[in-house]
Amino acid sequence: MLRNYFLIAWRNIIKNPYYSMLNISGLSAGIAFTMLVAAYIWNEMRVNDDLKHANNQYVIQSKWKDPNFGYTLGTVGPLAKALCDNHPDLVANYYRFDGVSSFVSKGDKIFREGLQIGDSTLLSMYGFELMYGNLNTVFSGPYSTVISKDKAIKYFGKPDVVGQTLTIENFSGSKHEFQITGVLKDMNRNSVSRLIEDYPSDIFISIQDLAFFGRNMDWNNFSIPGYVELQPGVEPEQLVKPIQYLVKQNTPQRVSEDLTPYLVPLKEYYLSANGGLVAKMLKTLGLIAAFILLMAIINFVNMALSRSTIRMREIGIRKVLGGIKRQLFVQFLAESTLLVFFAASVAAFIYQLLRQPMGRILNADIPALFNFPIYFILFPIVLILVVGFAAGIYPAFVLSTLPSVQALKNKLATVKENVLLRKFLIAIQFGTATMVIIAALVISQQIQLFFSHQLGYDKEYIVSAQVPRDWTPTGVKHMEYVRSQFASLPAIKDISLSYEIPDGNNSGSMAVYREGADSATAVISQMLMTDDHYSSTYNIPMAAGEFYHPRGFKADSTRLVINETQSKAMGWSKPENAIGQRVLIQGGNQLFTIAGVIKDFHFGSMQNAIPPLVFLQLGLTNTFRYLSFKVKPGNINQTITEIQQQWAALMPGTSFEFRFLDETLNKVYKKEIQLKRATYMATFFSLLIALLGILGLVSLSIHKKTKEIGIRKVLGASMPGIIQLFIKEFLPVILLAGFVACPLAWYLLQQWLSRYAYRITISVAPFLFSIAGLAIITIVLIILQTIKTSLQNPVTSLKNE
Repeated sequence: MLRNYFLIAWRNIIKNPYYSMLNISGLSAGIAFTMLVAAYIWNEMRVNDDLKHANNQYVIQSKWKDPNFGYTLGTVGPLAKALCDNHPDLVANYYRFDGVSSFVSKGDKIFREGLQIGDSTLLSMYGFELMYGNLNTVFSGPYSTVISKDKAIKYFGKPDVVGQTLTIENFSGSKHEFQITGVLKDMNRNSVSRLIEDYPSDIFISIQDLAFFGRNMDWNNFSIPGYVELQPGVEPEQLVKPIQYLVKQNTPQRVSEDLTPYLVPLKEYYLSANGGLVAKMLKTLGLIAAFILLMAIINFVNMALSRSTIRMREIGIRKVLGGIKRQLFVQFLAESTLLVFFAASVAAFIYQLLRQPMGRILNADIPALFNFPIYFILFPIVLILVVGFAAGIYPAFVLSTLPSVQALKNKLATVKENVLLRKFLIAIQFGTATMVIIAALVISQQIQLFFSHQLGYDKEYIVSAQVPRDWTPTGVKHMEYVRSQFASLPAIKDISLSYEIPDGNNSGSMAVYREGADSATAVISQMLMTDDHYSSTYNIPMAAGEFYHPRGFKADSTRLVINETQSKAMGWSKPENAIGQRVLIQGGNQLFTIAGVIKDFHFGSMQNAIPPLVFLQLGLTNTFRYLSFKVKPGNINQTITEIQQQWAALMPGTSFEFRFLDETLNKVYKKEIQLKRATYMATFFSLLIALLGILGLVSLSIHKKTKEIGIRKVLGASMPGIIQLFIKEFLPVILLAGFVACPLAWYLLQQWLSRYAYRITISVAPFLFSIAGLAIITIVLIILQTIKTSLQNPVTSLKNE
């Protein structure tokens, strides 16, 4: 019997291929998009799940009373080890590392790589596996390193390289050979080897070699990532007092009073980092996908309702011939379920087709269907049954109970209810489409703000590259010479040597207070180490004074520059009032003179308010990382070639790995850009589903009124008048849906924008554009469909049954 139901359902589907195709296309598009987003979300939520004992592992984060004092990401250097050593009943294991980058070479292959100088517990604590090497001895000796398989192939062309060496440069310009003692198997994404998503570490060095790099992990260093593994059954709350005690006993008073370390579960860290940026993005994407799926389901149900009312005569004949209510009921459900099954099958094909393009849009790996756990098969099965039931239940219930005589007369007493229900569903569908389009427009405008002139500096034609680090007075003088040689190139407008570029990563914080004032009044400021060409290279205007000193004036490392926020925080109402004032840095006794106040600019993400900034000259600390080139417009490729040639001549044995500032900003706003691209794709799918839906509904409406159109034409109705008849049926519903959707869209987008300290003001334009655009497209479809029917001979229309 069940086979017979599906056989009849199949015949009905192929009997009306046009409507079946529209129904299947709209639903499959919605299911496919939802599957792609769901796969991305599933993959993102699994980061860190594969680590050994992940349920008991935590990252130590730092909460500062003054957020400008230190990093959230790191903590006090010895803290993780001290917790394990002093409280073995609570802490089972620990891992710390200092993340740096330096030049790594093998023969003529020279690259700047991310290095992780950390504890020997790395492999045993997280379960990372070796392809080659002895797990117990890889970190036993100095000047040894464990590398990933990719790095082994990059430098040697093969993975089996244990016993080979890599030459690594330190920050004083010295180089040393490091013996490769292990090669790692491919690691899944995790927050240990890539604590910061865009800065992965593939070369791991023993903590014994910290001194070679001039680094430390003492109690004065509170920017070290620390991890702990708790004993089974131990809760994070049990470590609150031990942490407080260790910090209070071992750190300076200023730090201990301001700092509160806390534990974040490693399984949650990736989602919660940076103010929960990833979690918020996944939530937004999930909401958009839910809206798209809802649109597709509503479209499917609406088409099923519309089609059901033209099958009343079929129902009457079947009931006269002995069909019972239960059989008819199951028949409608079987037909709708079969349609959903076809739609889900097409969606699976679309998923595989769009998996890689979607992955490129989101800059992530979208897993293939066969990579999901076997129990995931339950989700499409449930979807097919639920949607099939939802689409078939109304026609099945209403039409199966219809009296035979009424059905044979092709009359339905509840037709008004059917029309109201369909119009309500149309309203939800177009309201959802309106919200998706508005979201795409507003998100796009906010992201444009990130790259606009409101940054406070000129990002155009800026190229940055990391340089070899010889952090000695001699090294600084050499780099100043290098800078001057590059500046002589005709294509270079300006060039600056600095420790920072505008990517949010600075060299640390310090407390600054006015001469004669109490140190308790100090302002916690972010520190930037630059030369005197920084403001001119990035075209950051001065609010008052000079950037360190006038050009041609002898450099003086006791002169510094502050930004407008710093000036106001220190009590000067006008920037010019700060010029010539003297300040001290807490912990030191050297007086600095304020040479200039630079206008506020966005050094980091617009999520955060512009902090107080202090610019110190490179000669004060002899630390630097970047050369920033302001190149002249023109043949950029030729300019890059000239820089590369000059680089090889001035700094032989190093690689020129450059990045345009736009690329740097793309990394700062990586998740926002992914969301923007995803909303564009969602807009495409929402429009596709809405248009397929309106196309099918208009076609069905015209089909039902074919005889009415013929009568109107015989009585003298014009084509515009007939078109107006159908526009009146759909347009008010679409406009009403749009205006109802606007307040909800505004509220949701305001919530999204609220996490940015600097954001756009939502204007009326996106709302009007989305409503008007949908209305115009709907009108065009109605006109095209109606013209086709109106051009038929009225006699043919009047013969239509």
